Amino acid sequence: MSKQNQRSDVAGLPVWDRCAVMGVVNVTPDSFSDGGRWFDTTAAVKHGLHLVDEGADLVDVGGESTRPGATRVDEAEELRRVIPVVRGLASEGVVVSVDTMRSSVAEQSLAAGAALVNDVSGGLADPAMIPVVADAGAPFVVMHWRGFLEGGNVTGVYEDVVREVVDELHARVEAVLDGGVAPDRIVVDPGLGFSKDAEHDLALLAGLDRLLRLGHPLLVAASRKRFLGRVLAGPEGAPPPARERDAATAAVSALAAHQGAWAVRVHEVRATADAVRVARAVEGAREL
Repeated sequence: MSKQNQRSDVAGLPVWDRCAVMGVVNVTPDSFSDGGRWFDTTAAVKHGLHLVDEGADLVDVGGESTRPGATRVDEAEELRRVIPVVRGLASEGVVVSVDTMRSSVAEQSLAAGAALVNDVSGGLADPAMIPVVADAGAPFVVMHWRGFLEGGNVTGVYEDVVREVVDELHARVEAVLDGGVAPDRIVVDPGLGFSKDAEHDLALLAGLDRLLRLGHPLLVAASRKRFLGRVLAGPEGAPPPARERDAATAAVSALAAHQGAWAVRVHEVRATADAVRVARAVEGAREL
């Protein structure tokens, strides 16, 4: 059986016959690649609909930058940014994910029509997050996280990054299960770029099969990240700007889809939508 056919579905979400494409809408002034471009509610909703037209299966809406060195916005401001966009996209029939570390934002987003909670802290930043998700019966993305990156605090020391990320994710998933979230509603994410250097990110992409052994659908979020800039620059060059890393992102999307990822999270959708469809077609040819 192909890896594509082994991919797990997520209860409460549509079923796709290939790796899903999650488009990103950052309702922030300071995200690393597109901060400020969609800061207005109307512009953000329009952009989300454009991503769907380009091939996104679901849209991830976030109101707080998680780039290294970013300072946290307050709760009221995050709610002001996120809720109208979630409501606007959901009212148009879009499958919406909310990217937040705050239980209040998750709870109000789910009430506004969001279908999925994507918490980069895996529920560690806010102790109320897991009960909120469990009570709502919502799908939940558990990302590998070693703390806030304020002030550039990157605790990226690993002896075996794949083994340690798998072990730490396993422990976090067990805590989420103990908190009442159903096992068929948990998605895992290795947290590329979070407390990790380029070599760590590349090792994790090479070891996706070990992450899949956790037994939960896998989200891969490599879009425009620093490690791609390092790869493209080579040993002596300067990394290209974030928005010039979309072809490299699509390459990772194809690799992740081939390995059996449930979804990839990207800023520029069209190339990745094409990439995952090609990966599915190749797997389909092997099944003949």
